[in-house]
Amino acid sequence: MSPAPSAAPAATFLPDTASTRQYIGAWSVLSVLQYFAAEAAVVMAWAGPRPYDLRTGYISDLGALNCGIYDGRQVCSPLNWLMNASFVVQGLGMLLGAVLLTSGLLCVAARPGTRVEPGPRRPWLAAAAVRVLTGAAGAGTVVVGLVPEDAGSPLHFIGAVTYFLTGAAALLVLGFLWLRKARMAWFLLACGTVSLAALATGGLTGMDVPEPGTLERLMGYPVTVGMATAGIVIARRVHRHRKYLRASAIAP
Repeated sequence: MSPAPSAAPAATFLPDTASTRQYIGAWSVLSVLQYFAAEAAVVMAWAGPRPYDLRTGYISDLGALNCGIYDGRQVCSPLNWLMNASFVVQGLGMLLGAVLLTSGLLCVAARPGTRVEPGPRRPWLAAAAVRVLTGAAGAGTVVVGLVPEDAGSPLHFIGAVTYFLTGAAALLVLGFLWLRKARMAWFLLACGTVSLAALATGGLTGMDVPEPGTLERLMGYPVTVGMATAGIVIARRVHRHRKYLRASAIAP
């Protein structure tokens, strides 16, 4: 008796990677880099009794609304509005990217020509998780900007932890998704690992360390840099596909 015929494999396909939606989403994620320019400007305008020190000063001190003593620290940030606006813009960029970038694009962005299978398979679930985690991180940093540290609300702390935790988790999941497709995956994994390790250290020590500013930046900077790196990879993929389609359209 001949064996029963096996089920036909699911058809693979290339997701649409050239749409305007994807292009805007990629650049939205890449826009998180504006944070570093804003932070540098706010640090230069610091008006506390002592110069702001990146190693000992908390990031949130730059967005404090009032000059004076907060949690035992002298804070005075005249450009607090710029820092808080930067937090909000950074978060909105991540939220927009999470909404506009499709799971299919995330599956194939790291390697041109990669095809994916439809259905609830692991790559799709991982890509969906990246979008959810990125959106959560974006929402967290929006809250940080809207509720400064001296506003008298625990939402600031909750927003910051949400950004660090879910942002790092998004980079880890995306790194594993791209692991066999691009060397950049290792960089994303490193960023996520450093951020989570610093967050765990801060939680275990209560931030009672010689350089709390350094520790906090090890939580946040890798997320921002990792997200921007992912944005570059995605934007290049979208740009190349759009360029190819334009060339094909005008070719005889």
